[in-house]
Amino acid sequence: MTYRERLWPAPWMYLATALLIPGALLVFVPVSLTAGIICAVILFGGAVLGLLLWSPVLEVRDGVFRVGSARIPLEHVGPAEGFRGPDATAARGVDLDARAWLCLRGWVDPVVRVPITDPRDPAPYWLVSTRRPEELVAALGAGR
Repeated sequence: MTYRERLWPAPWMYLATALLIPGALLVFVPVSLTAGIICAVILFGGAVLGLLLWSPVLEVRDGVFRVGSARIPLEHVGPAEGFRGPDATAARGVDLDARAWLCLRGWVDPVVRVPITDPRDPAPYWLVSTRRPEELVAALGAGR
């Protein structure tokens, strides 16, 4: 394996998810205090479990670049570029091609643009959030 990263949610996402607790209590306590507490715990636990289970994995291994369930052979990948700060904001915004394939997470600022060289692929590039853009660019370059 050349590169592997899971895009775990930021700590503030868990705090935002905790807002389900007072919401569930507000709805269910008038019916029953026990029901309210049970529903609040189940909703919060389910939301946290969902955040953890559906965090995409970025992986470069065995000549394939995988992002979540999407895969592309490295032979169809051009030279990647990493962006941080204002350049990452521009890549996600004003410089974004509407045909691009995206795996963006709002809690991860840096992004990597991976050009797709397969003429049959309608996406000109993949734009992927990553906390380590330099390492991902190096892994993609080494894998090609």
